[in-house]
Amino acid sequence: MQTYPMAVITEPLKIGFEDQQLIALAPDEVRIRVRYAAICGSDLHLFKGKHPSAPLPSAVGHELSGEITEVGANVSHLSVGDRVTVEPVITCGACHFCLRGQYHLCREISFHYRKGQGAFGTYFTAPARHVFKLPETLSLEAGALIEPLSVALHAVNKTNARMGQSSAIFGAGAIGLLTLMLLKRITQALTICVDVNPFRLQTARDLGACVAINNMEEDAVTRINQLTDGLGVNISVEAVGRAQTLTQALESVQKGGLVALIGIFEEPRLEIPVNLFIQKEITLAGSQGYNWDFQDALSMLSHSNLPLENLVTHQFPLGKLQEAFNLLTTPNNQAVKVLIEM
Repeated sequence: MQTYPMAVITEPLKIGFEDQQLIALAPDEVRIRVRYAAICGSDLHLFKGKHPSAPLPSAVGHELSGEITEVGANVSHLSVGDRVTVEPVITCGACHFCLRGQYHLCREISFHYRKGQGAFGTYFTAPARHVFKLPETLSLEAGALIEPLSVALHAVNKTNARMGQSSAIFGAGAIGLLTLMLLKRITQALTICVDVNPFRLQTARDLGACVAINNMEEDAVTRINQLTDGLGVNISVEAVGRAQTLTQALESVQKGGLVALIGIFEEPRLEIPVNLFIQKEITLAGSQGYNWDFQDALSMLSHSNLPLENLVTHQFPLGKLQEAFNLLTTPNNQAVKVLIEM
């Protein structure tokens, strides 16, 4: 039986490879020859052994694009050769939330890497209902970024952002920068990005941030208050996963404002100024993954120009995956999105 290599995080900070067997497809599945897979922030949590929902050893990788090599007997809307991306969620389809179309809240929700299949390998198998054709105008490199774009889109939808509203995004990783681009497009107003990495802050400026604040060199809340005449922003987004940035997001939003939370916290219990919720009537909106957002992201990209490729700073072959992870965990690295080419 044919085998192929797939990356596994064997222990903190160590990548290994295991041979996987090509098994027969279920009638509703397709097999994809992976062309590109991107390293996600949650992959970095996993790499450090600090992912709250995925103990080591674990498969890794879930942002991918590729070409279909085989389709199951019941698949009719996809064909061999189609260029596709994958929504890598696994849901039960039968719980209270799934039956109401809120599958991102499924009581049994999981992801392929948590079930032993990662994207950093030659092939990826997925249910056809979670596989989407890429627009002809979209490259395979950009196709590997549809998953993080969908995460950002879901979070932005939670903010109910509208024209003229100001915003502050804490975190200039890929999700934060995608959120920045979407909010700037919707609001056409003051859009602030906060980070500690000079390279990422410059990337934020290049992608449309009105102001980029280095959180190591100045107090972000003080600067945001100066920029908003002491009111604070309408919307703040926490895309880091740290108590400090969540606190700053709460402190920098104006009275009656909204804070969207999309960062993954390695420490599940935090000390935050909880009275701010009452004093300022802050709305806190958690954002979990995506829910019908892949379709919207692809539709948006079919009709508008969002420069996803501008987030890609590095490409590595699969054999240098360890080097790619090492780069992203180096302080003040000059990387945003790293693609692995199969």
